[in-house]
Amino acid sequence: MKRHLFTTALILLVSAGVAFSAGEFGTPEEAKAMLEKAVASIKADKTKALAEMQNGGMGTRDRDLYLFCAEAASGGMTLHPTLMGKNVKDIVDKNGKKLGAEMMQVAKEGEVAEVTYFWPRPGEDTAPVEKVSFVTKVDDQMCGVGYYK
Repeated sequence: MKRHLFTTALILLVSAGVAFSAGEFGTPEEAKAMLEKAVASIKADKTKALAEMQNGGMGTRDRDLYLFCAEAASGGMTLHPTLMGKNVKDIVDKNGKKLGAEMMQVAKEGEVAEVTYFWPRPGEDTAPVEKVSFVTKVDDQMCGVGYYK
């Protein structure tokens, strides 16, 4: 009887751990939804939206998902947790891929494109991992949200 209870408890703990880890990172669907919400907010009031989003408001940061934006003409970052003041066109991944330049090239108003590259997970000191960012152009901004594979 005690062994059966122990086995049942162990199974429940392992199952709970698996369920928890499944929600530890953002999904492609959540990344797209975050981008769509940001696009709607920027269309409604770009100045207010970018200011609120820079402070993490309006649902623009969730686990390892975060919104980033850059001026479509110049490439200057207008929204990013750590890269403010940088030019997105100059950003490369660990393999030398010019991911920022590619994002600027493929971002089109009313369309969502995908760019794949290697980037470190927020808050981790580990090696960069594969990431896919959904990018689009809204008003004079190129914006995106990426998820990690």
